[in-house]
Amino acid sequence: MPRQMRCELPTWDEVYDLARGLAYRVAEDRFRPDLLVAIGRGGYTPGRLLADFLHRKALTAFRIEHYTAGAEKKARARVVGSLDDDLTGLRVLVVDDVNDSGETLETAVGFLGDRGAAAVRTAVLQEKATTGFAADYAAQRVEEWRWIVYPWAVIEDATAFLRRMDPRPEGVAEAVRRLKEELGMRVPERTVEDVFRLWPEDGEA
Repeated sequence: MPRQMRCELPTWDEVYDLARGLAYRVAEDRFRPDLLVAIGRGGYTPGRLLADFLHRKALTAFRIEHYTAGAEKKARARVVGSLDDDLTGLRVLVVDDVNDSGETLETAVGFLGDRGAAAVRTAVLQEKATTGFAADYAAQRVEEWRWIVYPWAVIEDATAFLRRMDPRPEGVAEAVRRLKEELGMRVPERTVEDVFRLWPEDGEA
């Protein structure tokens, strides 16, 4: 499997710092959301952190599918989870981990606007320069495209990448080496041990 992309693995501390910076951007703009909506699944943790920083108790979520494990992309972003909250007249802040193509955020803004939100703004930890739909707030701009593996998705992404390797690695040491050499993905040996021990048996990465 030739090296196809560069991967970046932010640490938990780095994620926290990004969320902190993002909160300051929202606060400095004097936007006071009535409700934070995290886009599942990547936005769950950033949404909770942002709610804490901004002293907002109203936090909910819904799912949009676009990218799946290991950088696999679906044809288009689509809402697959429901949101039952009454949004009429509310100021809503949509939160996600990364803004890649922009399709997920654009879908979310349209979906929430159709449900009566008075204002919908978007916030992400990282935004790639290649996006076609810019977020209102981004803690960091990523100029050179790379696949970002957040701490809450390391097992999932590593599993997907390893499954696509031909031939597949025969053990932990080989898997660690090939993830690093082929994808630039520096994964601790302990994490790869977890991948092998918890390998899904249903064929889903």
